[in-house]
Amino acid sequence: KETSSPSLGKDRADTVIIGGGCVGVSLAYHLAKAGLKDVVLLEKSELTAGSTWHAAGLTTYFHPGINLKKIHAYSIKLYEKLEEETGQPVGFHQPGSIRIASTPTRVDEFKYQMTRAGWHPTEQYLITPEKVQELFPLLNMDKVLAGLYNPGDGHIDPYSLTMALATGARKYGAQLNYPVQVTNLNSRSDGTWEVETPLGIIQAKRIVNTAGFWARDLGKMIGLQHPLIPVHHQYVVTSTIPEVKALKTELPVIRDLEGSYYLRQERDGLLFGPYESEEKMKLQESWVTNGVPPGFGKELFESDLDRIMEHIEAAMEMVPVLRKADIVNTIAGPITYSPDILPMVGPHQGVRNYWVAIGFGYGIIHAGGIGKYLSDWILEGEPPFDLIELDPNRYGKWTTTEYTAAKARESYGFNNIVGYPKEERFAGRPTERTSGLYDLLKSKCSMGFHAGWEQPHWFYKPGDETGYKPSFQRTNWFEPVGREYKQVMEKVGVIDLSPFGKFKVKGTDSVKLLDHLFANVVPKVGSTNISHMLTPRGKVYAELTVSQLYPGEFMLVTGSGSELHDLRWIEEKVTRDGYKVEIENMTDKMGVLSVAGPYARQVLQKLTNEDLSDGSFKFLQCKHLKLCDIAVTAVRISYTGELGWELYHRKEDSVPLYSAVMEAGQKEGIDDFGTYALNALRLEKGFRAWGAEMNCDTNPLEAGLEYFIKLNKPADFTGKQALKQIKEKGLKRRLVYLTLETDNVDPEGNESVWHNGKARTIDHVIGNTTSGCFSYGAQQSLAFAYVPTELSKVGQKLEVELLGKNYPATVIQEPLVLTEPTRMRLQRKGERPKI
Repeated sequence: KETSSPSLGKDRADTVIIGGGCVGVSLAYHLAKAGLKDVVLLEKSELTAGSTWHAAGLTTYFHPGINLKKIHAYSIKLYEKLEEETGQPVGFHQPGSIRIASTPTRVDEFKYQMTRAGWHPTEQYLITPEKVQELFPLLNMDKVLAGLYNPGDGHIDPYSLTMALATGARKYGAQLNYPVQVTNLNSRSDGTWEVETPLGIIQAKRIVNTAGFWARDLGKMIGLQHPLIPVHHQYVVTSTIPEVKALKTELPVIRDLEGSYYLRQERDGLLFGPYESEEKMKLQESWVTNGVPPGFGKELFESDLDRIMEHIEAAMEMVPVLRKADIVNTIAGPITYSPDILPMVGPHQGVRNYWVAIGFGYGIIHAGGIGKYLSDWILEGEPPFDLIELDPNRYGKWTTTEYTAAKARESYGFNNIVGYPKEERFAGRPTERTSGLYDLLKSKCSMGFHAGWEQPHWFYKPGDETGYKPSFQRTNWFEPVGREYKQVMEKVGVIDLSPFGKFKVKGTDSVKLLDHLFANVVPKVGSTNISHMLTPRGKVYAELTVSQLYPGEFMLVTGSGSELHDLRWIEEKVTRDGYKVEIENMTDKMGVLSVAGPYARQVLQKLTNEDLSDGSFKFLQCKHLKLCDIAVTAVRISYTGELGWELYHRKEDSVPLYSAVMEAGQKEGIDDFGTYALNALRLEKGFRAWGAEMNCDTNPLEAGLEYFIKLNKPADFTGKQALKQIKEKGLKRRLVYLTLETDNVDPEGNESVWHNGKARTIDHVIGNTTSGCFSYGAQQSLAFAYVPTELSKVGQKLEVELLGKNYPATVIQEPLVLTEPTRMRLQRKGERPKI
């Protein structure tokens, strides 16, 4: 065990990392290795204190997400060579791991996960019960239907891993100081920080909170309430088991998903760790209200075997040799959970140069990859790839302590439940963040959760099978969504879009700011356009609609999930370049109602004296009007691609406005529609969605967004130079539009795309879908996908893998259905547009 004498060593640093668990030490190692001078890590007791030292140390390539797989893969590759690089043994075992399916639904889930694994380089196989038994001969095979096998998986000793990373960090010039407690954080007007400790003050250009279960206390010093809560996680280690000792090779790690536990070999015995149900599991709520007890470092909680008895019984049934084994050790230690189990990684909105890497439920497998990811982001000024799901700004003031506790219980208890497409979880809902229409609509529809908001997914009619019934095939909302689609295409529909992120920007430099932020031109007064913020490397950081309401006063609108993600980027640009503007976040004060469909104009015209005719209120115009004496900012735009308006208004006016619109549309047969129908409508029109067709993994040219990118405008917008180079070099892949011949299953996005996929080798997976659905207009499945340029021509035959089967797909000319403005334009020219 190494010792360290407490000292600060210096009074200035580029980056101060607070917390010496595996994540903090990994970041110090990666920053120093990349050549950043003046990296200082401060740890209040000793390295690995907190959650790291007692972790079970599991490492897996598997993750249901897209880019988190990259984090896992990087970690494993790093851990494989760390001992050689640093001379420190890390105790890395790679016997592989197997997830066990013992229900037919679970087999479907494995097929669903396999179609998402095909376009990733990591090895993953769906294996038969015979193969499962061959790899793990001690299993009772009565219930085993299949296994999901990752050969490179295993486990590592967390203490040794952290010490090896620390050795590497020091080798490259980082300073690791402990025991040094941070007692206060002061933000200075120039964006730098003063980090106070009992040994003096360090001035830092940026600080990174990697403080584990102390992260919340650190956040409080600067007025932030990080939504984190410690969970009691228990695992059990057995004495030597003769049958385990007799094996020639180490057993793979087993994850029995129905039994909700993991089990691995530990020397000649077994280590077994369950995830209890939300009723039984235990939170350390006193730490949230009163802070972590001073001096808590390498302590553990009292273990409680009664709480995990049903899991122990399930494990004994699955691995019968456990029945005779003695328990020699029970570990019960704190692990920090965020509401959705995923960590919070990146810069924080509202505070300059404050970064976080906190809330790790699986810190060991994430540590290596997150250290590299954050280090790249800090040094390059943009993330190396997209991990919006880890954005700390996905939470806001609505994430109360009660919400965090309810969600952490649910997330822990649901650790091994079936992961369906379009998954909804209901604990802690609704939050305080409900739209003005929530109470009116909640009993009439199936609500979805969007960044704290409740938003209708689809509406009930007599005879429908109501409620949330997820499935890997078409489910209870398939027909109702078709009905709502038809409603908008043939009559008129109303949808609550209040969760949109909405910002007002005004001031002397507002035009100049937006001209440099966005790749599109700045819209004229009374006009709206769709604009993209790009990263320096020319990736799509965000997509917003921009409306110039008055000279120099703008309304910016983004999706619900990217509100603070986008706001942080804009604010950073303002402070960095000193623009004189005011930005106000109007998201919670403002409601949005969209009215769309052929009769939208007829209905709204009854409520206003303003002329809504095509000649007077053109597509992409915005105006202030009164509808039934309610003030609205009306924008003629619709994500449905049909005739429609978005009506922005005070939240308290939502109910009277909705009621007036519904009343006015009785004759036209007006009705509600939800976001599932909206998705089908936008896909048929070929509209891209941020987070699917475009994000920090894609550039706007390959995403087919050239129309919105004005490379010839005078302003040198962020990403312009990079984009010119991308254009010169030519594209390697393109977004294509596919129709599919499927049966009872539709594409969702992230499925593998095959070309001549007879032999199931990775060579034949040539791309991936980004989103998809059933097209009610064409009566077949539809998807967007990225494929190599040479396979992107209209008419190209491909295959898309859904639930373990390859379905024929054809690249078609987009869009499937022309938008209403295009149809009108063609009609005026005397042509007959296709609907």
